[in-house]
Amino acid sequence: MTVMPHTHRLDLLDPTLREWDAVVLHVDREQGIVLDRSAFYPGGGGQPPDHGTLLWGGTQTRIAGTRKGDDLYLIPAEGDPLPPVGTAVRGALDDERRTLLMRTHSGLHVLCGVVFRDFGALVTGGNMEPGEARMDFNLTEVPAGFKQTLEESVNVEVAADRPVEVKVLPREEAFAIPDIIRTATNLLPPDLAEVRVVDIIGLDAQADGGTHVASTKQIGRITVAKIENKGRGFRRVRLRLAD
Repeated sequence: MTVMPHTHRLDLLDPTLREWDAVVLHVDREQGIVLDRSAFYPGGGGQPPDHGTLLWGGTQTRIAGTRKGDDLYLIPAEGDPLPPVGTAVRGALDDERRTLLMRTHSGLHVLCGVVFRDFGALVTGGNMEPGEARMDFNLTEVPAGFKQTLEESVNVEVAADRPVEVKVLPREEAFAIPDIIRTATNLLPPDLAEVRVVDIIGLDAQADGGTHVASTKQIGRITVAKIENKGRGFRRVRLRLAD
């Protein structure tokens, strides 16, 4: 039985990469396009998938999303031509979207780190779009002026220009890091041998699979737009990034 090679994940190696060369391994109008090398983030952990294009033979195929299956499938825009198997292509991400998602995702980690440090609360849910996001916490009570205090605290950490480091550790070593799981429920598969850890040095280290900026200063100013009481001791924090 022939085993097809899987996509090499460039997005996990270098989140700043925006263009690269690849070869088409598989094509299906319904499933999508599989490349041997791809920097498209497929979505997960609340972070939406990347958009972009494939350039080949003087032709352009727009990529409207990516999905995970037995491999990473790039979803072509409806009606766009499909490159045949074996075609050499040039992949290109929508830079504005990816960069804003990286800033937003790192901003959520700063928020998570501050809320855990100052209030001991864990994350119960979250979601993001480019430039705005929400995060839910098991936070029973909040003090007066919580919204303003929280906004000031997260922006102090942004301005501190803390390095954001990504490393892949053996499971046992990762779980030896205190509070490596910041969600109320551990969502990591029990058979996962290695854990990808995103560490905002001195503030927040947690298991995470998304893309991030290199330092907190690159996030830009964070506005805490709204605090919502979701009942039974849960609070939802909505944030926006400055342009």
